[in-house]
Amino acid sequence: MTLLIVTTVLWAFSFSLIGEYLAGQVDSVFSVLIRLLLAAVVFLPFLSFRGHRISTILLYMAVGAMQLGIMYLISFQAFLYLSVSDFLLFTVLTPLWVTLIYDLLRGRGIRAGYLFSALLAVVGAAIIRYDKISDHFWFGLLLVQLANICFAIGLVGYKRLQEVRPVPQHTAFSWFYLGAAAVAVVAWFLWGNPHRLPTTSFQWGILIWLGVVASGLGYFMWNYGATQVDAGTLGIMNNMHVPAGLLVNLAIWQRQPHWPSFLIGAAVICLSLWVHKKWIVNKG
Repeated sequence: MTLLIVTTVLWAFSFSLIGEYLAGQVDSVFSVLIRLLLAAVVFLPFLSFRGHRISTILLYMAVGAMQLGIMYLISFQAFLYLSVSDFLLFTVLTPLWVTLIYDLLRGRGIRAGYLFSALLAVVGAAIIRYDKISDHFWFGLLLVQLANICFAIGLVGYKRLQEVRPVPQHTAFSWFYLGAAAVAVVAWFLWGNPHRLPTTSFQWGILIWLGVVASGLGYFMWNYGATQVDAGTLGIMNNMHVPAGLLVNLAIWQRQPHWPSFLIGAAVICLSLWVHKKWIVNKG
């Protein structure tokens, strides 16, 4: 639990740093590339292939590619269409995706109740931006949900792998980050823009901090902590970064949303989570 709390604090600053200093200024693919390469370097001393099945290594690389590589590429694009507050709020659906994907892995199939609770949350999102809804807004919302799904697949996949194919977690994460970095390298050669690199030492400093601390140490602590708690606790902690991130964004950058619509919309989204847990999960 302590690891999850510490990671939540670290990530609370990450969202605002990306939104304020990187999004729209530095090529998003390059930001992802540097962040994941640095994270991979942090765990490079633990990289080992001896004594492990190739299939196990590839599976850990795959969950890393999904949870970080693909998720980051989508998330950095979403920041171009949404404010930091909107981005944070829309990640509140992650526990729903985690539960849904876990059920699918267990062969339960998709249940109508899950679709209802997700739709209710989208209504809450529309209330928040009722006076500023545009194609960009909906596209940004879609990107965040795709990022949420990628994160959930990686998180559930890692937790499941530690159950059925356990290996020392520092070794597992050396493969995890290798898979994530591989995705970023391919994306850079396909879509990277070498003319939009960081122009200030502060931007480089943010990328280094994001790579070494927020990603390198943060995701290790988060996924390690995820294997030590029950699914309910993990779901709650997945949403704690939302108020933490909003508090940082408000306290440091004074980015205030339109409070009436923001609070009403946030309440509807929270209601969707309560409905999901109270009437769908518990009675499913």
